Amino acid sequence: MSTVWTNLSGLEFSQRYVNAEGIRTRVIEAGNGEGDPLIFLHGTGGHAEAYSRNIKEHAKHFKVYVIDFVGHGYSDKPDVPYTIPVYADHVLKFMDALGIQKAHLSGESLGGWVSAWLAIHHPHRVAKLVLNTAGGLIADPKVMERLRTLTRQAVEQPTREFIKIRLEFLMLSKTSVTDELIDIRYEIYSQPEMREAVENILVLQEMEVRVKNMLSEEDLAKITAPTFVIWTSHDPTAGIEVGERFAKAIPNARMKVIENAGHWPQYEQANEFNELHINFLNEGDR
Repeated sequence: MSTVWTNLSGLEFSQRYVNAEGIRTRVIEAGNGEGDPLIFLHGTGGHAEAYSRNIKEHAKHFKVYVIDFVGHGYSDKPDVPYTIPVYADHVLKFMDALGIQKAHLSGESLGGWVSAWLAIHHPHRVAKLVLNTAGGLIADPKVMERLRTLTRQAVEQPTREFIKIRLEFLMLSKTSVTDELIDIRYEIYSQPEMREAVENILVLQEMEVRVKNMLSEEDLAKITAPTFVIWTSHDPTAGIEVGERFAKAIPNARMKVIENAGHWPQYEQANEFNELHINFLNEGDR
């Protein structure tokens, strides 16, 4: 069974903290400095380890950065509601701190929502865009309630069993939730500051706030970056038709459905994801 350490074995990488204009931001960094910058952005309540099965292969081609969003993982958790502009501003401040003028952005779920927002509002900072089971286009009350309930439960009572249930929500196969992944999230969710942060994280699961932050087809039509929409056969948050709406609205976007995966195709079907993802990013401009 693969582990975070075996996934990174033989790879020269660093885990460090970057001061993003006052926000201490955890980043896992790897790859040749001559490669294009690639920033992976995780989902709601997530952390950098969501991409542990992707860093090594991508580092052969790109300068890879995987960050913990503000309020997440081991990054700072200021007491403000984490809306999409707040997340996007954090990404821009991170890029500025490292002198990254333009990067490929690849976001899963919340990370896709933020990446799309950046491509709309700061097109000069986005080279290519990958939307991986991205959020922001719909507001499903049942899914929102499920995310609120499972996330609060895992943070307010951070037992390994509750964290396992939260992680299983993301996966098609429960066997994808390893003891190591549970332990990683347990340590993160057990931080005292997470109890306050979780309410700021979950504001996008409140209908009034979510609607104000949502993307529209008109917004998506403004995206000029070459875009790849990745969806799955068993995404628990939105059907394939939502991915098709993203792909249809964004000019010249392409789409691929990865079979036998839930909300984390980059983790459950890492080999296929890596091949598709790297091929897209390595293509010449269309």
